[in-house]
Amino acid sequence: MSPAKGTPYKINVPGSSLSYLQQKLSLATLPDELEDAGRDYGAPLADIRRLVARWKGGYDWRTHEAKLNLELPQFTRDIEVEGHGVLNIHYVHKKSEITDAIPLLFVHGWPGSFLEVRKILPLLVAPKDPTDPSFDVVAFSLPGFGFSEAPRKRGFELKQFAEVGHKLMLALGYNEYVTQGGDWGDWIMRTIAQNYGRNHCKAWHSNAPFATSPHPIRTPLLMLSHLLFNYTPAEQEGLKRTEWFRNKGSGYSAEQSTQPQTLGYSLADSPIGLLAWIYEKLINWTDNYPWDDDEVLTWVSIYWYSRAGPAASLRIYYEVHKANPQLAMTKAYSTTVPMGYSYFPKDVVVLPRRWLQAPNLIFESEHDSGGHFAAHEKPQELADDLRRMFGKGGPAFAVVFGKLGYYT
Repeated sequence: MSPAKGTPYKINVPGSSLSYLQQKLSLATLPDELEDAGRDYGAPLADIRRLVARWKGGYDWRTHEAKLNLELPQFTRDIEVEGHGVLNIHYVHKKSEITDAIPLLFVHGWPGSFLEVRKILPLLVAPKDPTDPSFDVVAFSLPGFGFSEAPRKRGFELKQFAEVGHKLMLALGYNEYVTQGGDWGDWIMRTIAQNYGRNHCKAWHSNAPFATSPHPIRTPLLMLSHLLFNYTPAEQEGLKRTEWFRNKGSGYSAEQSTQPQTLGYSLADSPIGLLAWIYEKLINWTDNYPWDDDEVLTWVSIYWYSRAGPAASLRIYYEVHKANPQLAMTKAYSTTVPMGYSYFPKDVVVLPRRWLQAPNLIFESEHDSGGHFAAHEKPQELADDLRRMFGKGGPAFAVVFGKLGYYT
């Protein structure tokens, strides 16, 4: 194994696992559904019935597995995590032909995976326009997700996920780097910036920015602004979207944050239960994205065939909220490292810009469409934002020493 490359990895799900899935699907029982239920009660029965039929006959995992192996250079590497021993980590690593490409760590969340980097990777590594910067892209499967080994002990939270990402970049020879991500990736990147900023993490970019709401004690000036000044129509729509998510779309988080093991039995045993649990989010969290059935099934199959099983991915909610019970109301994860935000109107939390302002916020980009999975839904737009932030004339140009992103 080369220190710079790790152990080459190809996805190769055992044939017995494929056969087992078909057995489970053939024995499954679907629930009933109320008339005119629509999406009000969750994933519609007609959608799940159609997807299950495709999964049982027509969908070919081997075809999609081969495409993933062809498109994404994958590796594994042992990473020692303080207090948790050694974990074998799966990751994608694609280097640009440009020697001075900018090292970028891509960080996914739930219910995402390394798969989210698939569309944006070629845009960043080999831009068609020579005036655009190039990146070396690393996307790791979070421990417990995809084909990474899962933690075996309690207490694996933001600090440990950040440690894995940071140590992976160092192991690959990137002493300085930038990061990009959303969902849990936002919090993990914040932690990387906080713990390894300035010396190593030089800047970070989030497509799922988060901030505390106005409060008379915690944020008195913001509270005053909230009371005195109106919000734009777009900001009002964003607040409505956020309210919908908190009131009607976040029940999954409460369960995964409190009793993940109980839910895990269902997701580990029932492929249809797993499909419905994830499919609901793929539809509700995106902006009329035209999901193809095979696209959905590949996304869900990464969880079904994952190294540790789908239940392991839930525990990040429990561990993070246990370690940080006031996470949504704290400034403990603020950072001085330069950061950039991209705003997509159908993300699940869409906050007014004034709530998000910070001294180190050096780049902002607002889009008129797109949702939670920006790298998958809007890869071109997200890639363009990163080019504008890190390219020539951008606020984070030359932030990584000797890595300008261009031929020199």
